[in-house]
Amino acid sequence: MTQTKPTSFTPEQQDLANWAKALGHPARIAILEILARRGGCICGELVDELPLAQATVSQHLKALKTAGLIEGTIDGPRSCYSISGSTFARMGKYLGTWVHEQACACGCC
Repeated sequence: MTQTKPTSFTPEQQDLANWAKALGHPARIAILEILARRGGCICGELVDELPLAQATVSQHLKALKTAGLIEGTIDGPRSCYSISGSTFARMGKYLGTWVHEQACACGCC
């Protein structure tokens, strides 16, 4: 039986990894761009704008929602999605700090 080495990562490291994973498909980037441009969108409207089947769009929405990048509300048979402003604010803060720290650690700033 193999043992796993206990690791401890900061909450920020875990958040950044989850966001990076969620952003790791071009369809998800396109979905976020559509939601940002429209301020919110119903799943069916996203299907109309993307070259993907509804089931595929739904899977991508689920990944984005699980990562906290979007929020969804159910209105009868429809689901309306929008960008999570608070998550994107945290992401910007963490990424800005992280990039600065890495650049300064290597002595290039």
